Amino acid sequence: MRISYSAFDTYHNCPLKYKYQAIDKIKTPKSKEAVFGSVLHDTMKFIHTPGILSPTLDQAMEHFSNIWNPVVFESPDEERAAFSQGVKILQDYYQKNNPADFNIVTLESRFQIEIGPADNRHIVSGIIDRIDRTANGFEIIDYKTTKKMPTQEKVDHDIQLSVYLQAFLSLYPKEIANLGNLKVSLYFLKHGVKLSAPRTEEQLKETEKLFLETIKLIEEQKFEPQISPLCAWCGYQNICPMWKHKFKETRKIDTEEVNAAIDEFIELKSAVTLTKERLGKLQATIAEYMAQEGVERVFGETGIIAATLRKTYKYDEKKLKEILEPLNHWEDVLKVDGIALRNILGVLPLPARQEVEKAKVLDKETKALSVKKK
Repeated sequence: MRISYSAFDTYHNCPLKYKYQAIDKIKTPKSKEAVFGSVLHDTMKFIHTPGILSPTLDQAMEHFSNIWNPVVFESPDEERAAFSQGVKILQDYYQKNNPADFNIVTLESRFQIEIGPADNRHIVSGIIDRIDRTANGFEIIDYKTTKKMPTQEKVDHDIQLSVYLQAFLSLYPKEIANLGNLKVSLYFLKHGVKLSAPRTEEQLKETEKLFLETIKLIEEQKFEPQISPLCAWCGYQNICPMWKHKFKETRKIDTEEVNAAIDEFIELKSAVTLTKERLGKLQATIAEYMAQEGVERVFGETGIIAATLRKTYKYDEKKLKEILEPLNHWEDVLKVDGIALRNILGVLPLPARQEVEKAKVLDKETKALSVKKK
């Protein structure tokens, strides 16, 4: 199959969104954040396109203004704020960078690389924003317009940058011998900061392994929805089983009995003393309705009810000790449970994190309805 890093990232954020987007091909309007990012990426390409003279700041600002799209913003004030932010980003960029100082090899370079065994090959595709030649090697740069900057440690293990380096090496295979002088970087335009890191052959192999594992999950059609803060920007809420009941007015299928049951269930669930018999009947009514309509959450006037599958896990203490003791983290785990491990997982190398996951086994599953009041 063919997969891009963007699709890979979408799957890991929410497998169901990946299905809607990549398999079902359901189109959604571009978000204002995506449009803003596209305009800035286009302007950065304009700034660094090789020529006799590099564009001045005024010329870059003119280009930015010409391709600006005000339509996606909800109000004139929001549009003006976004435009001003774009102008400030360009001003800061020119203050910290002279475009003439860089030896640009290529801009927005499209690639596709093959991964997997000879009898089951897959293609990873994408676009590299920029490749520079440095004094003793090359630097691969990707622009970011996100509000939040990651830690240096996250950049050290960033999968996207590893994919881009693999793509670069497919074009320049002799550079594998110069791997120590190859650098991958994320330039955070809103902050005016570039974070860089090297890569090892082992990291590149691990990245390919992660892609193959993800492709296997996709081929097995594992597309469970995953709730996260990113849901607020998702264009598929109206069809997602975790959100579509929120749009019940447009679907016009709910009955007064179900709506009343939802609201009463929320009130009873949050009460100090519960009428267990009534709560059980309401739960049965709502559970039957959720199964009938294929939804995982229902929305009432006073809150949200979600069908949850609670999973508890056990850890093989012996295996964990073998993994964590050589990394000097065994003493950090006072007892073998999920909370203690989560506190140290973020600082473990990728191979160690994967080994910890292998040491986790499912203990039991229980179904329930949970309530979140407005």
